[in-house]
Amino acid sequence: MIATRNWLQEFIDISHINTKDICNALNSVGLEVDGIEKFFIPNGVLVGKIISCQKHPEADKLNICQVDIGTASTIQIVCGASNVTKNQFVPVATVGTNLGDNFIIKKAKIRGVDSCGMICSSTEIGLPELNDGILELDDSIGDLIIGKELNEYPILSFETIQIELTANRGDCLSINGIAREISTYFNIPFHKQEYNIKSNNLAIGQILDVKCDSELDSNFIFRASDIENFKLPLLYKLRMALVGIKKNTDIETAVAYSTHATGVLLNVYTKAIANNNEQNNIVSLSIKKDNNGFDTVNGKVLLSTIGVETGYIVEEDNKIIIEASYTNPKILSQRVFDTKKQTGDIYYKASRGSEPDLQLGMDYLTGLLSSCGSLIYNGSEQYVEDLEEKILLINLSKINAIIGEEIPKDRIVSILIGLKFKVKDNKDDLISITVPPFRHDIENIADVAEEIVRIVGIDNIKAKPLAISETNRTNKISNQLKLINKIRNNAIANGFFETITYIFSQRDILEKYNFEVVDTNKDILNPIVKELNTFRTTLELNLIQAVSNNIKLGYKSIALFESGIIFDKSRKEHKSLAFVFSGAKEHESIINAGKPEAIDFFGFSQKIANIIGDFELEPMDNILNDFIHPYQNANIFIDKKNIGNIYKLHPDIARDFDIFDDTFIATIKFDMLKNNLVQAVDISKYQMSKRDLSIVVPKNISYKEIRKIIDSLNIEEIKQYNLIDIYTDKTLKNSESLTIRFVLQSNHKTLQEDDINKIINKIVDSLKEKLNLILR
Repeated sequence: MIATRNWLQEFIDISHINTKDICNALNSVGLEVDGIEKFFIPNGVLVGKIISCQKHPEADKLNICQVDIGTASTIQIVCGASNVTKNQFVPVATVGTNLGDNFIIKKAKIRGVDSCGMICSSTEIGLPELNDGILELDDSIGDLIIGKELNEYPILSFETIQIELTANRGDCLSINGIAREISTYFNIPFHKQEYNIKSNNLAIGQILDVKCDSELDSNFIFRASDIENFKLPLLYKLRMALVGIKKNTDIETAVAYSTHATGVLLNVYTKAIANNNEQNNIVSLSIKKDNNGFDTVNGKVLLSTIGVETGYIVEEDNKIIIEASYTNPKILSQRVFDTKKQTGDIYYKASRGSEPDLQLGMDYLTGLLSSCGSLIYNGSEQYVEDLEEKILLINLSKINAIIGEEIPKDRIVSILIGLKFKVKDNKDDLISITVPPFRHDIENIADVAEEIVRIVGIDNIKAKPLAISETNRTNKISNQLKLINKIRNNAIANGFFETITYIFSQRDILEKYNFEVVDTNKDILNPIVKELNTFRTTLELNLIQAVSNNIKLGYKSIALFESGIIFDKSRKEHKSLAFVFSGAKEHESIINAGKPEAIDFFGFSQKIANIIGDFELEPMDNILNDFIHPYQNANIFIDKKNIGNIYKLHPDIARDFDIFDDTFIATIKFDMLKNNLVQAVDISKYQMSKRDLSIVVPKNISYKEIRKIIDSLNIEEIKQYNLIDIYTDKTLKNSESLTIRFVLQSNHKTLQEDDINKIINKIVDSLKEKLNLILR
């Protein structure tokens, strides 16, 4: 990024600050100054006016010029430039002037004609190259006074500051952006910009019709101008040459100049290259997405790809359409990366974040054109959606902790306001800030702290000893890892072996046994084999297939578990945990006389409880798939939350896979398991008592309803209760006798018989009142 002092001066008053201090300030705020270059016009170069211009009689490419340099008489100069003509104001190096490298102007005789001086090009007097001929002066550098030394014009004393910017500081890729940083550092207000727009009294609708798709990522403003009398003054061309930007036409140079000044991406289209309706003489532009998702502007042909390539003027015209545009740099960069699209010069600014205030750039350019002879059409075509505001709630104590220095609240607020943040003061240490839309790099409190440090100055923050303290680095991922390792250890201790299977499965088998399957439009397009043609939606099928393979190898007792990812029908991932136990509950040994018993439902349930912790079982309301036995199944509850299910494998399925009838499966939703630390609690020092309560319960009332009523009583002395017996006979008819054993204990005293009876009576009364249950 290149800026000049006199260009910055148009935005803020830096006349009282020397260039060295400006460079120090830029370095302090993180904008590294790479170099300073000064352009000096030698003494003896004067403002001259060509009074007459005639062809040299002995050379077709030479002209004999009479030049007024403010002396009593004109001087004669032979000039070979192709663009020299009468009435031009030009720089004249008089006899004796040293133009550098010991190039001294002397009187000469050229093809027999005396020449007393030299009419100079821009490079010959130490300025950047503008053209192949002489430099034509105009009043953009000041009032042209014949005979005045050219180096006495302050605006031609160029000092350029070359700034190296990091990729995240796209907001400083303009004179406006650099001025904004200097303004904040030195607390200098911005000049109020006023633009005198000259109108041709015609409305934009009389020349332009824009058709714009609704699903676009960019914002646009369009205006129109008549540039028949437009001529770009010297000063603007010199500044563009200083920053290294060269364009083919004056209008393209003016557009690039305004972009460099404001940071707004500007472009121009001539009427000749847009769609032109000859009947009503209206220019038609079409804005739409191309096949790669880029926003494009189209006329007779593709005119530009927004933020990627601007195109250039191939047919000049007096009527032009001016465009200001903005695209979110993250969207643009990602799309270019994904499509590997070739980009033009404009992408450098657009991908780092151009200025989103399109009206600023449009006003600047139309003001420039108007001041240079153009007429502007009234009104504009705008396709602008409000940018989403990024609001951060900032704790000032945390800001100061990050900085390592106590910065007063007023100072922090002042800095942020100077950087164009909107600040709202909340209670105590909190402030709410709205990030300016041109600061695409501000995401969190650390970025805000960096802004404070930049303006305060890193050298003004006192060094402090490094303090190191251990912090709690546990998070969800580490907790899950600890939990699965704990489950692995418990499972192995209870005789299970871990297995790992593919995340793929066979669709027709899943469908055969009524398991959920992934939607076909989200399934695998090119499976590695036909047997693995979809994503698995359960671990159960894989485990049963593993059991079948082990039985074929001769094993009589198989206990396996797996933890892994499964998918739902929309292909959303879930982590699951599954266990299977098939055959004998232990291996053959002398203890069981070589005839071990088969695993049963309660034995399997106890093993699962040993692994994941205590839980409660309730009969399933719905059979989820064909694997589940209709009469030996239950949902698993922990803390009254359903975390999975446990069941015996259906005999038909066991026969399909040629495995033992005594096969049991448990599936757990891993994310619902907790890895809570064991909490120490007070243990009562008083005696524990047990009481059995036998009640007659109709068979249509579940034990779950009884538990719900007992739990609702919130009796502190009930430490535990369990169903220990179910009895039925002919006398009970459609009822059965349930025996519940209560463990009672007080934290405050030894329970007397009266205390125990009160508790039992309270339970009996509540069961009778709500379920009409009686004692047996």
